[in-house]
Amino acid sequence: MGTLRRPHSSLLLFAIIGSVPYFPPMDQASRIIAKWSGAPDFITTERIACGAWKKAVGKRLAEHTHAARLVRDKLVIEVEDETWRKNLWGLRFQILQNVRKAIGPDIVNDLEFRVMPPRREPQRATLPVFAPAVQVDDAEAIQDPGMRRIYRNARRRETA
Repeated sequence: MGTLRRPHSSLLLFAIIGSVPYFPPMDQASRIIAKWSGAPDFITTERIACGAWKKAVGKRLAEHTHAARLVRDKLVIEVEDETWRKNLWGLRFQILQNVRKAIGPDIVNDLEFRVMPPRREPQRATLPVFAPAVQVDDAEAIQDPGMRRIYRNARRRETA
């Protein structure tokens, strides 16, 4: 015979009440952290909002945008150009709904899109490349081959 196991408390509750107990769906970590009393000490609402941006808009839009900062309850988004700003402005309510779904309704209440200044990629410092010193032979300027040979031999004797 097997050992008797104690029934799970929710099953016990079901047996007593006669209905299936309700378990709320698991909240995202950002919502839990935002509600946690000790969170503001080390995690700001700005970090939570900016961190949730990629999940709220998706990978493709996140490649062209950047959540810069949270000013009061307005999330400032930097975009590549004016065309992106106009198109995202039209979608701002849908995007705001996605942001609220990701982090909760109390952190972000508005979105602002700004055209970001063009940024230069980091570049490596390069050292100037010096061409190897090419010895110019003065003897090449002498047309007569015999005189050129005499000149070279005399020069060789002087440097030796």
